[in-house]
Amino acid sequence: MTSTDSAQNTPVNTPAGAPAKSPAKDPWDLPDVSGLVVGVLGGTGPQGKGLAYRLAKAGQKVIIGSRAADRARAAADELGHGVEGADNAETARRSDIVIVAVPWDGHGKTLESLREELAGKLVVDCVNPLGFDKKGAYALKPAEGSAAEQAAALLPDSRVAAAFHHLSAVLLQDPEVEEIDTDVMVLGEERADVEIVQALAGRIPGMRGVFAGRLRNAHQVESLVANLISVNRRYKAHAGLRVTDV
Repeated sequence: MTSTDSAQNTPVNTPAGAPAKSPAKDPWDLPDVSGLVVGVLGGTGPQGKGLAYRLAKAGQKVIIGSRAADRARAAADELGHGVEGADNAETARRSDIVIVAVPWDGHGKTLESLREELAGKLVVDCVNPLGFDKKGAYALKPAEGSAAEQAAALLPDSRVAAAFHHLSAVLLQDPEVEEIDTDVMVLGEERADVEIVQALAGRIPGMRGVFAGRLRNAHQVESLVANLISVNRRYKAHAGLRVTDV
């Protein structure tokens, strides 16, 4: 067994007379999320706007949020595909799933101000805490451990997951690109929530959601974006990730 192999692969002797275990759930048996309303906080920025465009193009109902409702509505009109725009609070209230795509420096303040509107919602954080200097991008370490863990701490009445970190905003927004060839690492505490986010990722052609652990593992997933930025700069690319043998 390699260092990354699961201990679950180790055979376990079942005591005689013990009831047979039910068959393991197929990890690719994901729920139908086509009827859910998706809100995107920070939907006027490159990442949020790109995700909104791709999900709406796939047939999802999408609302993009901004601090200024008129700015959100203008961006929604530009995207088409039935996308609506509203201020952040209305976006949170009207959505079943809320993707957080705001800049890191406004992350905590934004979520804290929307705690009531986000209560009971599935909140998907895709924020990458990064710094930049003359050497390039580097990962920041939030006091809570990661942006996702900060979200969970600030939103005790929400169900927080993390996903969509490693996507190129350029490719997401390019109408000439038919498929986004990448896997999406999804983290969360509850399997049902993770599977909803996996299914949402799978709505976008070429994209696949893959479970990548609990929120305590979000820091390294968020940090990897700094490496991808270095890859993109060196090779003039829009790199993504694929998980093999899954």
